[in-house]
Amino acid sequence: MAQPTRKALLLHPDVNRVFFRPFMPSSENRTIKIIARVMSLSESRVKAECARVLADFEKRHSNLRAFLLERFDDIKEHLIADQPMSEARKLLLGAYFTQEYALEAAALFNPSIVPHPDQSGTKEGELRFILSLRSTGEGHISSITFRTGSVDASGSIQIDPTERFVTAARPEPNPTYEKELFLRKLGELGLQSPWVKEVTAELKPEFTLLQLEEQLQAHLSRNRFLESSQKEAATAIRALAHANYELRFNPDQPISQRAIFPSTPAEKKGLEDARFVAFRDGGKTTYYATYTAYDGHMLLPQILQTDDFVNFRISTLNGSQIQNKGMALFPRKINGRYAMISRQDNENLFLMYSDHPHFWYEKQALLRPSFPWEFMQIGNCGSPIETEQGWLLITHGVGPMRRYTIGAILLDLDDPSKVIGRLKTPLLSPNEQEREGYVPNVVYSCGALIHSGRLILPYAVSDRSTTFATYELDQIFESMNTNR
Repeated sequence: MAQPTRKALLLHPDVNRVFFRPFMPSSENRTIKIIARVMSLSESRVKAECARVLADFEKRHSNLRAFLLERFDDIKEHLIADQPMSEARKLLLGAYFTQEYALEAAALFNPSIVPHPDQSGTKEGELRFILSLRSTGEGHISSITFRTGSVDASGSIQIDPTERFVTAARPEPNPTYEKELFLRKLGELGLQSPWVKEVTAELKPEFTLLQLEEQLQAHLSRNRFLESSQKEAATAIRALAHANYELRFNPDQPISQRAIFPSTPAEKKGLEDARFVAFRDGGKTTYYATYTAYDGHMLLPQILQTDDFVNFRISTLNGSQIQNKGMALFPRKINGRYAMISRQDNENLFLMYSDHPHFWYEKQALLRPSFPWEFMQIGNCGSPIETEQGWLLITHGVGPMRRYTIGAILLDLDDPSKVIGRLKTPLLSPNEQEREGYVPNVVYSCGALIHSGRLILPYAVSDRSTTFATYELDQIFESMNTNR
């Protein structure tokens, strides 16, 4: 049996890593009252209070002043009158509608690992990587954060130091939306009423968010007594548009300072379990990640893509087979089509093919739970990894007492629907030091990689922290019950 080499490297949640985010009172009435109180202060008092805020918080953040002025712009519509005011008053008003947030104070877990797009300066036999993590803070809201590090030819792993500064980029609407794809998704959401068709009829083949809003406003204003179904449809159309957006970070900012924080209605309770993969198409590499957006009631599978981890494009995953959690994209096309591992029924593994990475309509059964340690559920632990032996898919199984363990299967390179190897016993199980946490008895990963003949497996410890294990790849293959 393949034996893990557990690393003495543990990434704990760090309460010092805070960033600023908008804060809004529970009602518009409270907002107006707060603004009125600040506006009643004398200019000298405003300057003193503003200086106190900046002295307390400016060293804890980068670009705090710019954010406070942005927050002022967000709330200035609630001012009773337009009147000139000092920058100090604007900053102070912005501060009342801003809060600090420790985005990983509760947990730092469910990691995924990919090669860094920049390998310049690495030593012989060394690979630089990017580690994505699910960071959970106040309110159990999850976001996507990053670390960088390297692994050498001997399997030694180093994580680069991080700073306390963290920045969450503001979402920007997509420059344009493709009408055909947008209408297809509306149909999948059940929004096919004559009113919806009327609203979207005049949209161009490629349209902007502003043009969509103009169409909505035009049709909403024609009838002040719209039916509730039409109002709900307008809300859903807006939500779909805002669920597809872009993020841009400062390229001079270290990757570990970048955070993808929930920013749309569909994401307000968290971004969960991003599975990153370096996708190769010809000579180009694009980094994709499938993840789950959660609004407190509904799960919405999403996909993001980036070339450089500076600019991100976020989109909805669509199609009749986009259900449940835990979808993982293959790192290249197979026979000219995109392929993905999925788990629509919360129990078994499926294989899907598509001509478009955002739309999925076909699935076929791949694997069912067969061993006691996975009788409750089997799922993936990230994207399949291409090897000379076949596609190595790291899996997870749920057994008695809801104990999570990690396994592995091997799929045929040309036809991944064929399972040609499978571990009968877990690759990794929680040991005595790993059993305690927010969710006890769990080891879990969202993606591994291979380097110098070893499997490099980052994994979560009971939904609280993250560590690493490495395996000799040959030992894994020897342990499999091959059935060629």
